[in-house]
Amino acid sequence: MFWGATALFLMVMLLLALSYLRPQALRRLPPVGWIVGGGLLLPVPILILLTGASLVLGEQLLPRNDGSTPRVELVAERWEWRFSYPEAGVTSRNVLHIPAGEPVEVAVISADVIHSFWIPTLGGKFDAIPGHTNLIRLRADRPGRYQGVCAEYCGTGHDFMHFVVEAHTAEDYPAALEALR
Repeated sequence: MFWGATALFLMVMLLLALSYLRPQALRRLPPVGWIVGGGLLLPVPILILLTGASLVLGEQLLPRNDGSTPRVELVAERWEWRFSYPEAGVTSRNVLHIPAGEPVEVAVISADVIHSFWIPTLGGKFDAIPGHTNLIRLRADRPGRYQGVCAEYCGTGHDFMHFVVEAHTAEDYPAALEALR
């Protein structure tokens, strides 16, 4: 998205520079040419590429339910996040542990009201709805700490409903889960 927007920006800046440096060259093009060229021919190919890229990347976020991906069960409740790791039999509060470089499926539900699970650097928002399970596939490309928030107003304690995602190397991930015991 960044590179597509950068390309479009650079093309517009090039036309702006030409309009100042060589105005007579640009005057030869009639207004209809500017509308068609600047409004269609310039942005449409870039927007098609950006749409295609977002569809491909968005498809990777969909859960597969094939059993090969680690799964975390998330219960959102006023005003905290509870992460359960069924394979390891452990639970953590307000800290999500994931292996870096591989996808993790997160089953998102709510124990009380609607919350919105959002990690801005890793993916879009997913609602936690009482009585309904939403699945999201997360992937952190490299180890590190990522901040997450509840992006849906859920009451007076909403301001404090933050969590942290800790992405561990593949070697350190089992030890991180074992430390929760």
